[in-house]
Amino acid sequence: MKKKIMFMAMAAMMLAGTMACSQEKVPFKDYQMNPNGLYYRFIEQNEGAVAQMGELVDATFSCTVNDTAVLIPVMSNTFQVIDPLFPGDLFEGLTLVHKGDSVSFIVNIDSTFRTFFGQPTLPEQFKSTDVMRFDMRIDDIYPESEYMRHMAVKSQKAAQERIAKMVADHPDESAQAAQALTDYLAKNKIVAEPTASGLYYVMTKEGNGEKPQIGQIVKVHYTGTLLDGTKFDSSIDRGVPIDFPLGVGRVIPGWDEGIALMSKGEKGVLYIPYYLAYGDRGSAPQIQPYANLVFEVELVDFEDMQR
Repeated sequence: MKKKIMFMAMAAMMLAGTMACSQEKVPFKDYQMNPNGLYYRFIEQNEGAVAQMGELVDATFSCTVNDTAVLIPVMSNTFQVIDPLFPGDLFEGLTLVHKGDSVSFIVNIDSTFRTFFGQPTLPEQFKSTDVMRFDMRIDDIYPESEYMRHMAVKSQKAAQERIAKMVADHPDESAQAAQALTDYLAKNKIVAEPTASGLYYVMTKEGNGEKPQIGQIVKVHYTGTLLDGTKFDSSIDRGVPIDFPLGVGRVIPGWDEGIALMSKGEKGVLYIPYYLAYGDRGSAPQIQPYANLVFEVELVDFEDMQR
């Protein structure tokens, strides 16, 4: 993966919630220092292989200055182990970690702002002697080739949690939406078995038998309508199919699941319950909350993601 996987949207949020800084330098008690000036302290350290160059590290982390200024609140993200951006940077620290480790790194604040955050100078509330600390829990380490599979697992888990919460928080609306979809299928004499999630798919034209894999870029023509027949979007009208990486949450869950059922050249219709579409919020202007959707779809083509 030529593109370095680092901080997603980090620059936009790194100064959010910044508090007044303490003037006292935090002592580096219990820290060790590597030859390039990176300070590190393991809170929990496991055995096994450490992260290797090019591998991906899923971490839950935060970043503070002097333990009082919160640059990055606790969040999860994926890092790729790459060559250091400067001697003693965070990437050197990643070559020390095992899966399951909890570790704290202290890095040079000037160099980190310049390279990681793209700031030519320190913000005026900080100074070069301030202590920048990254606290990290290493959730997983895996080869770059497994990135899309891990993204898919995360996306599916997040979708399942969202769905469960929607149904639990709004039982009456959920029941009404479910009945509306059942009535629609019966009225239109649509006979199909739902998937485990509640998605319905009816094939209208066979493809060539080859199905896309998670992470591949799929190209899809579609026309989307409400249950009353109102058309709200169509790639056919625009003359250009939509493309997206399959299974990683770039589209609504019903699409990720439904398109994966299709083979190249296949056409069909997806009957998507609201919780696999736009949920309890809808999508302005035409898709109201709890709206079940119908998509006529064609899997035009698919290919591996360019790296």
